[in-house]
Amino acid sequence: MREPVELRRQRILSVVESRGAVKVSVLAAELDVSVVTIRRDVEELTRIGRLRRGHGVARPVREAQPPAAVPASRGEEPGGDGGAVALVVPERHSYLYETLHGARTVLEESGMRIALHIAPQSAGAERPLVERALADGARGLLIAPRWRNARSEELDYDWLADLGVPTVLMERRPLPGSALHALDSVCSDHWYGTHLAVEHLVSLGHRRIVLAARDDSPTARSIRAAFTEIAAARPEVEDWSVVLSSPQAVPGPGPDSPAVGAAAVEAAPPATEDRTALDLAALLRERGATAAVLHGDVDALMLVQRLAESGVEVPRNCSVVAYDDVVAALGSTPLTAVAPPKTEIGRAAAELLLHRLSGAVGASGPVCRTELLPTLKERGSAQALTPPTE
Repeated sequence: MREPVELRRQRILSVVESRGAVKVSVLAAELDVSVVTIRRDVEELTRIGRLRRGHGVARPVREAQPPAAVPASRGEEPGGDGGAVALVVPERHSYLYETLHGARTVLEESGMRIALHIAPQSAGAERPLVERALADGARGLLIAPRWRNARSEELDYDWLADLGVPTVLMERRPLPGSALHALDSVCSDHWYGTHLAVEHLVSLGHRRIVLAARDDSPTARSIRAAFTEIAAARPEVEDWSVVLSSPQAVPGPGPDSPAVGAAAVEAAPPATEDRTALDLAALLRERGATAAVLHGDVDALMLVQRLAESGVEVPRNCSVVAYDDVVAALGSTPLTAVAPPKTEIGRAAAELLLHRLSGAVGASGPVCRTELLPTLKERGSAQALTPPTE
């Protein structure tokens, strides 16, 4: 699907504002578009006063620094993000874009102005964007940090807890007892979503199940931990294992990038962990597995294609349940999928933030930690296990 021009240009602005001067060639590589396209975007953004352009370089209109004077009151809108709600989500994240659209609908219906910030993939990218939005007068914040590993999550705790404006986390659940434990949040109950997947497969007679999942987001880590707990506790499940759905499904290299969630997996005797390209057909044969839960959707569709190339038909030879339901229905074999309430998460988060901003009685009441339940969308990629003929 082609990315809208407006979204691509917002991503350019977010990268430049978070880093300062950035080469056009670097922007093209990171955003995965041509240099010609980026150059055209930078020229247009310069024309309307959103960027400054140098020789092969895009620069922010103003340097990121604390304001020298007291900002205008929250009720005024002198420009920038004044009087707006700042909305911060990671780039290239279709799952959270659905959440974003849910929040946007509520905010627009209320007449609230929105300042959208797309955080690039570099570590700590959200903080300068949030600081810029607050310096520009944003009244409140809706944010879904990338948090590719536990370390990056913990590094955000202190500054996010001390912003001074109403803030709601979307699709993120901070660690119990952490600095963000008492911050408003709205997220999916991924334990329940994982339960739906396992329950569906068990009800169809499957007793040996593989989870091929990512390990580079809070959602991924929640699913891995939930599957480990649920599969180990179900007496019907005779064998289970956990592997990476893609070699790229782990946090990138760096001092803060140990895989999170692996400890829980490795502690369970039946589980395995493989960071090379996954040969799911071979793993199914090795474990005698007849079913798989695959996270996320794109990885699931690719793995199903590889199964077909290896002579394993879905659902005839292997039943599959995908997790995320962003594009699961679009495969040549439409996939049964767990569907977190992505749009509803955004709507609920925006409604909570508007309540905090309203000044109404109870608007500053107890912290809310809201969980919404996923649903299972059956599409025929999982079927009852046929006992072997004697």
